[in-house]
Amino acid sequence: MIDGLEVDIVKRLPGFELRARFDARRDETLALLGRSGSGKSLTLKCIAGIERPDEGRITLGGGVLFDSAAHIDVPPQRRRVGYLFQQYALFPNMTVLDNIAVAISQNVKRARPEASEIAESFHLSAVLNKRPCQLSGGEQQRTAIARIVASRPRAILLDEPLSALDAELRLELELQLSRLIGRFAMVRLWVSHDRGEVLRNCPAVCAIEDGKTGPVRPAKEFFSRPATCAEARLSGIGTVIATAIGRDELFFPQWGVSIPYNTTDAGYPFAAIPARAVKLSKVPAPGALPVKLLRVFENGPETTLFLSVAGAAEAAPPLRAALPPDEASMFCEGEDCYATVGEILGLGE
Repeated sequence: MIDGLEVDIVKRLPGFELRARFDARRDETLALLGRSGSGKSLTLKCIAGIERPDEGRITLGGGVLFDSAAHIDVPPQRRRVGYLFQQYALFPNMTVLDNIAVAISQNVKRARPEASEIAESFHLSAVLNKRPCQLSGGEQQRTAIARIVASRPRAILLDEPLSALDAELRLELELQLSRLIGRFAMVRLWVSHDRGEVLRNCPAVCAIEDGKTGPVRPAKEFFSRPATCAEARLSGIGTVIATAIGRDELFFPQWGVSIPYNTTDAGYPFAAIPARAVKLSKVPAPGALPVKLLRVFENGPETTLFLSVAGAAEAAPPLRAALPPDEASMFCEGEDCYATVGEILGLGE
């Protein structure tokens, strides 16, 4: 049993089944990364006690929060799990001081002195008597986290806490949030669908796709060398998945084409194409795919090109190439050219 959070649960809903299994260590921020509808928020709600799993077990710091076999289901208010919602969920009719005090005791008046001390540590002393509608986005965020800290949690769950913010404010509050939660030795679970956000703030990642979690992996390894099809899609490295046929051929079901490829990753049933492994040419070459350049996006040190494969259905996903700006400038949108694959990543299921 680890000194942290252990989750192994099944939750069934009409048309959807969640199978979440992972560990999150104390004093480490673990990202739960997945697309919308993948089961991220449902997982958090099961941990917090808002939703009840159909079967399985959840432990935190060695204590059991839920165990279907042992008929244990600790009420949410006794789990000591802090849940930071997307909209912060502050009480609109309460001041900052009372929003924090209510997490300490139902006797708000008696809890105000302690709440005031906590508010000071979060630089909220100047806004203690303001209500949420009078606060800036950063002040609302700090108030929400101060309220969670006041409840003395053993874990904090961040449910896409920055998704509702505009780009400029989002980066500012992301830095603030990361610093604030890093001050406390507790389990920190950060739910997101944003790859950059995860890479900047979370040293470990657990992918979730269609309700099923994968293994916990170091973030840098996850994004540079995905091991499964789900990880490849979520990491952004390989959105196009090929079926490996022996050692000398790759079949792309999305496009309905095969290309010869001599791979050293034999034994893997699937493969992904990293965008940086795609090279473009104006003349055909052995094994090259005829493509049309759809769009060009400049991203500073490299340029991303979206390519449609000749003969593929209109709804088929594009092939992506990441080139240095000087190489990308040789090609124009709408131009026919040829793509070759320099490297593939062997993947499990």
